[in-house]
Amino acid sequence: MKYTANWNYPTSMRVGAGRIKEVAEICRAMGMQSPLLVTDPGIVSLPMLEKVIADARAAGLSCGVFSAIQSNPTGENIENGVEFFRSRQHDGIIALGGGSALDAGKAIALMAGQSRSLWDFEDVGDNWTRVDVTGMVPVIAVPTTAGTGSEVGRASVITDQEHHVKKIIFHPRMLPEEVILDPELTVGLPPQLTATTGMDALSHNLEPLCSPLYHPMAAGIAMEGVRLVQEYLPRAVADGADIEARMQMLVCSSMGATAFQKGLGGMHALAHPLGALYGAHHGTLNAILMPYVLQENREVIEPVICRLAGFMGLVETDFDGFMSWLLGLRKQIRIPDTLAGIGIGTEQVEVVGKMAVEDPSAATNPIRFSAAQYRQIVENAVNGVL
Repeated sequence: MKYTANWNYPTSMRVGAGRIKEVAEICRAMGMQSPLLVTDPGIVSLPMLEKVIADARAAGLSCGVFSAIQSNPTGENIENGVEFFRSRQHDGIIALGGGSALDAGKAIALMAGQSRSLWDFEDVGDNWTRVDVTGMVPVIAVPTTAGTGSEVGRASVITDQEHHVKKIIFHPRMLPEEVILDPELTVGLPPQLTATTGMDALSHNLEPLCSPLYHPMAAGIAMEGVRLVQEYLPRAVADGADIEARMQMLVCSSMGATAFQKGLGGMHALAHPLGALYGAHHGTLNAILMPYVLQENREVIEPVICRLAGFMGLVETDFDGFMSWLLGLRKQIRIPDTLAGIGIGTEQVEVVGKMAVEDPSAATNPIRFSAAQYRQIVENAVNGVL
């Protein structure tokens, strides 16, 4: 089957192999004459980026490149990006790369014409109303990993280095105006990064499904998103050139970020502080934390997990059957069993517990865990206690 389509959900999306060639056309249609291409440092020297720049220039566009972004983008990265954008008089953003590049690109586009601090727009209360929308510039989002789904999100996760905390910067118009899902751009992704970003996509579908908020549409998307992970993530990890698997995982990633309108939960409430404190990869953290958080939520989420297990066609359609599948998947794609496996111990467990309670994702966990409960989950994840 040929997977090519144009969607308008939740934004305008061009889906299919080779569609990156349309980026210059999209820029011109949006009125961009001088887009800034925001990308990951690891992509700067790759042929894909050179081709995008060449196509843009062939179409008469002046295309700059900004790649000074950490794997967990910081406020300083955004400030530097905004200065770069303004000094060269760019008029729009092409965010191309993994979640860090997409988040950074959206944040730079938000801040391009603002006079306030980035942190004034943290997703707390009605802070988003402070944004001068006339100062925002359009974004074209092109993911090269299948994990965060930031291409269909209205927020960016940025690290406040001064306070060692990740903050969510939000505005409804941060949703990119155009998205390109081109599986050919993900073919070069190494197996381990394919695995961890794919598990991130799983967390973005699984946590909304378990969230107590009412949003049947998001729940339906989430359930199919989990099934796509089940079918295609092992294939994508085993054979990086499997275009069908790459395509479906890109779609699954976008589905997860659409589904989490329904909320996230304890996995993210812990992954955010652990990522800020240790600099660990977000998808890896969610992948490791997943079974430990699910186990702590079991008394509340068991019915929905059983429905999910049935939908997935598992032989054992109870909670234990689902957990068995999850643990088997992690083993198959070589996800570490414990936080200790990536060098995280219990030395900051008190701080992490307190930060998790305050994280926005904690508000939609099925059970309102205390700091002590979050601390225990971290200890379990460090020591491998399920």
